[in-house]
Order: sequence, then structure tokens, then C-alpha cells
Amino acid sequence: MSPEVTAAIIAASVSFLTLIGTLAAQLLGRRATSKQLDKTLTEQRTRTLNERFATAAEELGSDKPAVQLAGVYAMAGLADDWEENRQTCVDVLCAYMRMPYKPDPGDKASESDRLAFRASRVVRSTVIRVITARLGEDPAKSWQDLNFHFWGVVFDGGDFHGAKISGGTLDFYGAKFPGAEVDFYSAEFSGGTVNFRNAKFSGGTVDFGGAQFSGGTISFDGAEFSGGTVDFRSVKFSGGTVDFSGAKFSGAEVDFSGAEFCGAEVRFGDAEFSGGIVDFGRAEFSGGTVDFGRAEFSGGTVDFTGTSGRAFPTFPWAADTPPSGVKLPGKEDQSQA
Repeated sequence: MSPEVTAAIIAASVSFLTLIGTLAAQLLGRRATSKQLDKTLTEQRTRTLNERFATAAEELGSDKPAVQLAGVYAMAGLADDWEENRQTCVDVLCAYMRMPYKPDPGDKASESDRLAFRASRVVRSTVIRVITARLGEDPAKSWQDLNFHFWGVVFDGGDFHGAKISGGTLDFYGAKFPGAEVDFYSAEFSGGTVNFRNAKFSGGTVDFGGAQFSGGTISFDGAEFSGGTVDFRSVKFSGGTVDFSGAKFSGAEVDFSGAEFCGAEVRFGDAEFSGGIVDFGRAEFSGGTVDFGRAEFSGGTVDFTGTSGRAFPTFPWAADTPPSGVKLPGKEDQSQA
């Protein structure tokens, strides 16, 4: 091979290697630039979301109801956009509900006090509404696997109509339902935990009519039913556990008429029935268990007239000796002694 050919080959090789090196450097540079851009965009997004959080929290803390309403919607919208901190945003909304509650000052109060109460009530009902909208049927952003802590909250109204609980926790521990209407109509409880332990139902109506309990755990352990109406009409208990153990029924009307007990474990163990009316009329007991073991019946009426099914509840007394106030099927006109 001539020296000229050898030199040409060497020159071509050098040019080729130079080209490869240039392309490699450009590729590495682009990757580095892309990584830096991704990092910059992530940092910018995080900064923007944190700024939105601070603004929404500040609005919620305002003493002006209109600003608070803006904060409710801003925090809910942020929760939709910020999946990794969605629970934190929901915690803030629930914390607002747990703030000290000022009851209705009444018609004799000053106009400014009455207006302030109504405005506060609008904000509180809006919190419930934005939460329920994200627990409903096919929401754009589902919050069904989150935890909602309403410990000790006073509910003088609120609409959970059609909410679906399939995971997480809906916790009403120690909540108070003193009046107005709180609506759980047609809600579906298929997983997670719903907790009404030590809740107090003393007025108004809490409506579970048409709700479905098909999974998870729903606890009314230690709840007090002393006034108003709690409506479980046509509710379907088909799975999971519903626990009324230790509940106190002393004056409310609790209505299970037309309910279907077909698969769940429903516990009334250690419950106390001392007043009011608990109505199971026309309920159907076709499966699962309904257990009144160790329950105490000292007053009021517990009515099973018109019920049907092969899985009738178990009671803590001999077959034909129910306590006074308990009405069993076929004995509608008796209050057994």
C-alpha cells in the first residue's frame, strides 16, 4: 500500500473518530440538558404547589367567609393536582371542620351575629360538598382511599348523599348531630373503615336510607341516640361488619324498617335500650348474623313485627320471654312482659 493511500486512510479514520466524538458529546450534552430541564421543571412545580398550599391555607384562616370559601375551593383543587400531598390537603379541610363551633344564636340575637352564623354554616357545608363530590360516582379525581377525620365535629347539616367509601377511613369519633339534616342517603360502604364511635345523635335527622353496607367495618360502638331520627330504612347489610356494641338508645327514633340483613355481621352486643323507638318492622333477615348478645332492654320500644327470613337475630333471653317493650313477629298487639 502506498504511503499516500495509508495517509488517506489514517486521515479518514481520524475524521470519523472526531465525528463520533462530536456526536457523543452532543448526545451527552442533550441528556444533561434534558435532566437539568426536568429537574428545573420539577422544582418549579413543587414551588408552585407549595405556594398554592400556603395561599389556600391563609384564605381558610381568614375571618371573612367569602375568603374562606375561596380557600375551600383552592385547597380542594390543589388536592386534585397534587397527588403526593393530597392527604395533607384533605387533612387541612377536615381540620377546618374541627375548629370550635358556635351554635345558632337564635332569632333574638343581633343581625350581625345571625349573619355570621349563616356564613360560617355555608363554609362548613361547602367543605362537606367538595369532599362528597370526590367520593361519588366516577369523580374526576377520586378521594375514596383517603382518611377523613371529623373527630368531635358538630354537624348541624351536611350532604354525604351517594358517597362511596371503598378504602381509607371516614372517622366521626365523638361527632355530634344536634339538629338539621345530615344526609348519607344511598351511600355505599364497601371497604375501609367508617367510625361513629361515641357519636351523639340528639336532634334533627341523620339519613342512611337506601345505603349499602357490603364490606369494611362500620362502627357505632358507644354512640348515643337520645333524640331526633336516625334513618336506616331500606338499608342493605350484605357484607363486612356493622358494630352497634355498647350503643345507647335512650330517646331517638332509629328506623331499620324494610332493611335487608343478608350477609353482614351486625352487632348490638352490650347495647342499652332505655327509651325511644328502634323499629325493625318489615326488615328481612336472610343471611349474615344480627347479634343482641348481652344487650339490655329497660325501656322504650324495639319492634320486630312484620320481619321475615331464616337468619333472625339472636337475643340474650329465653325463646318466649322477651323483656317489656320488645315486640316480636306475630305479637304486634303485645308489649311482652
